[in-house]
Amino acid sequence: MEFDNTFWAFIALILFFAVIIYLKVPGMIAGQLDSRIRKIEEDLEEAKKLREDAQALLAEYERKRKAAENEADEIVAAAREDAERMTSEAQTALEELVARRTKAVEDKIAQAEAQALAEVRARSADVAVEAARVLLIDQVKEQGSDLVDQSIKDVGAKLN
Repeated sequence: MEFDNTFWAFIALILFFAVIIYLKVPGMIAGQLDSRIRKIEEDLEEAKKLREDAQALLAEYERKRKAAENEADEIVAAAREDAERMTSEAQTALEELVARRTKAVEDKIAQAEAQALAEVRARSADVAVEAARVLLIDQVKEQGSDLVDQSIKDVGAKLN
């Protein structure tokens, strides 16, 4: 029987596997694979935990965002109420101011009318006195001595 190259290659392969098995290479490879598998499982667990933490954090931020939106809505509603109240108060104050100013103007007009009436009366009295003075002067010039004689007689009659 003649041994060809294939046979020797087969023998070398068997010896190679024997040396590998003798040196426990498959155990080392399996150990490395197991450690690699454990590492991957740890990484997956850590990723799962991080994902859960991220989801919890996302839910918390979502709650905070909704709370902030609600608070913002409440602030806007309160601001609107304040604005409406202030507008109402300003309107009332404006109406009161207009009423007071109108009353003051009406009082000034009434006072001015009274003052004008008093001035007209005073002026009328002055004109009447002046007219009477002018009339008396004219009458005294024409009938002055008769009036004096008559006045003396009236005084004398009243004294007796």
